Amino acid sequence: MSSIRSMITAAAGATAVLLAVAAPAQAATAPVRDPRILAHLDLAAGQQPENITLEPDGDADVTFAWTGQVARVTRAGRTEVIAQVPVPDNGDVPLVHRKIFLGGIAATRDGVRYVSVSTGTAEGTGIYRFRPGHAPTRVAALPADSFVNGLAIDQRTRQLYVADSANGVVWRVPLLGGAPVLWADGAELKSPGSFGANGVKLHDGAVWVSNTGNQTLVRIPVTEMGAAGTPRVAAEKLGPIDDFAFVGDRVLAAINADNRVVLIDEAGSAKTVLTAQDGLSNPTSIALRGDTLYVANAAYFTAKDPNLLTAHLAR
Repeated sequence: MSSIRSMITAAAGATAVLLAVAAPAQAATAPVRDPRILAHLDLAAGQQPENITLEPDGDADVTFAWTGQVARVTRAGRTEVIAQVPVPDNGDVPLVHRKIFLGGIAATRDGVRYVSVSTGTAEGTGIYRFRPGHAPTRVAALPADSFVNGLAIDQRTRQLYVADSANGVVWRVPLLGGAPVLWADGAELKSPGSFGANGVKLHDGAVWVSNTGNQTLVRIPVTEMGAAGTPRVAAEKLGPIDDFAFVGDRVLAAINADNRVVLIDEAGSAKTVLTAQDGLSNPTSIALRGDTLYVANAAYFTAKDPNLLTAHLAR
């Protein structure tokens, strides 16, 4: 296994993550502190958040996995639906056999949102584009047997990177839409009989991908020509990892079925910083704005209290 330290060079003068004392009534571990639930969501209404992107003012836009909805959760904890992807009557999503699955969400600097959508149909599966308050439109079709999940934007090259959990690959799609390219493949991204490639992030000249079934975090370098380099496992034995976010050159990762958030250091070692005691209920995704950490909890297995949780990082 190649360590994260061996794969990336720490930015000069980067701010170090410092230790802090967790509140005694909670299980949060430094450098995470002061977790609280910003919004309790409605399980009966299908409000199970899969992924997050943040507004400049700190509001959070989340995908609801099974309803085709995108909702905004304000800093005051109010939840409102801002977009609806059509749900096909004949939908049969691979791996989960639901009518629809809304996976990743990402935003451009000018406020356009992109979401990855799986329906098990050729007519519905792909990448959708919208502005809040407007109907989403499909801008790229992906194969019906795909389970399209994590989504990341390269603002410089104007490309989208999309993880396909069913096929264990990463697709690349032009930001303005069009034909997708099978960008990365390999054993490191697959997990036969389970969810393979899941979350996607761009960091330090590479595309990083979580593999849920293999319990690993994988780094794929981007070559000068934009092609995928050789995938390498950066961290392993993490548990059922879902989405993740970078804190400098460290990684905060949602370990879904285990009800944990872990901090992975540059050597690939992980320590638990949040647990169910702090309010986690199958964490699916993580986002950061400054020192504020957002964690979406979908309650897929607990079937209890889907929510959006916030905490702070001591730096």
